[in-house]
Amino acid sequence: MFASQSDRVALRFGDRALTHSELAARAGALAQQLSGLPRAAVWATPTIETCVAVVAALLAGVPAVPLNPKVGERELAHIVADSAPAAVLAAPGVTLPEGLSSVPRRDVTLDGGSSGTFADPGDEAPALIVYTSGTTGSPKGVVLPRRAIVSTLDAVAEAWQWTADDVLVHALPLFHVHGLILGVLGPLRRGGTLHHLGKFSTEQLAKALDGDGTMMFGVPTMYHRIAEEVGGNPALGRALAGARLLVSGSAALPVRDHERIAAATGQRVVERYGMTETLMNTSVRADGDRRPGAVGVPLPGVRVRLVDDAGQALEDAGAIGEIQVRGPNLFTEYLNRPDATAEAFADGWFRTGDVGTRDPDGYFRIVGRKATDIIKSGGYKIGAGEIENALLEHPSVKEVAVTGEPDDDLGERIVAWVVPAGAAPPADELAGHVARLLTPHKRPRVVRFVESLPRNDMGKVMKRALGT
Repeated sequence: MFASQSDRVALRFGDRALTHSELAARAGALAQQLSGLPRAAVWATPTIETCVAVVAALLAGVPAVPLNPKVGERELAHIVADSAPAAVLAAPGVTLPEGLSSVPRRDVTLDGGSSGTFADPGDEAPALIVYTSGTTGSPKGVVLPRRAIVSTLDAVAEAWQWTADDVLVHALPLFHVHGLILGVLGPLRRGGTLHHLGKFSTEQLAKALDGDGTMMFGVPTMYHRIAEEVGGNPALGRALAGARLLVSGSAALPVRDHERIAAATGQRVVERYGMTETLMNTSVRADGDRRPGAVGVPLPGVRVRLVDDAGQALEDAGAIGEIQVRGPNLFTEYLNRPDATAEAFADGWFRTGDVGTRDPDGYFRIVGRKATDIIKSGGYKIGAGEIENALLEHPSVKEVAVTGEPDDDLGERIVAWVVPAGAAPPADELAGHVARLLTPHKRPRVVRFVESLPRNDMGKVMKRALGT
């Protein structure tokens, strides 16, 4: 799964670093201790020890269960009971919560060691069990086989022209697909370097990209901070302009932020589309048209289609339908949930629950989640994202989320949750702004001003929490 045992730096966290050879030795020593375990949890702090722990588990053929260090008591209890890890791997000195007291602890040290050799467990062997965010009940354990990780990393490498010469810079959490699989295992498979910032700051990002950094991975909240600052920060603008690739994922990047970054740096951010169960599905290619709001074309080996409410494939460009995916990038099952696994598939296609459209040239665009971002109002099917982008063009709107709520006349009325940029503008001004840019039936019928929007660790707005 890993490409190199060279003296090139593999991992850099602050002033701590490991070469590929050193990583192989440290992880190999730990892998020998883990060999034969059914599963191992990883207390996934943003540290070099987390990376060593995951690599060791992969070498040993032991499925790793990354744990969010901010996990709550109830969620942790569910994950421990569901995945039954035989050990929890953690950096020395880190205090673990009471909910892990029943799981034997193994400290991840960076002392000596030998890489050793390990039997290949096979393409279908579970590599990681990543728990979903649990927006519709208890989190489900997504079982990701080695085949899915390898196929995804090789597909994005081809699309992004990713090589051993690249130094990836990011500050993403390491318990999630984005930060861990793409952001750690991606550089290791290429034989390149990860420079993890620990905590995101535009100052540290600029410094890293001014050094040897060539690529950046981020989420929209990070790019929003960049967009807010880059116009008045020449050093940040120069650093970003010098990067080979800026990639955004985990949620849609607002068009306004796209344009502000492009205007200040000459760089257009690449968007891609994936999820825990499928890893990466589509992406704008490094040599492709980086158009705002589009997540590109299917990656090599991946098939993507749109279907209507009856499950019939939609072929016409511009049609709105649920996105379904099939290919080697798919997960195997939801752990201990055969019912949920069966429900997630239709004739071999994974039902993402996301809704999108396809441009005439095959580029996909994400409209939103079927459950929360499609509003059926007055006989129209309306995508929340389009209205959010329109509202963000208003100078008095800093952040916004659009939802639907029951309405006796319309079926659902459009509600805009607005974080104002300064004094809150009149609600009818914002409604008129949307009606002028889009169409009158897409204007918000209700505008609610809030101090902030509820977000999860990956920066996604938790729309189900609005109004509760």
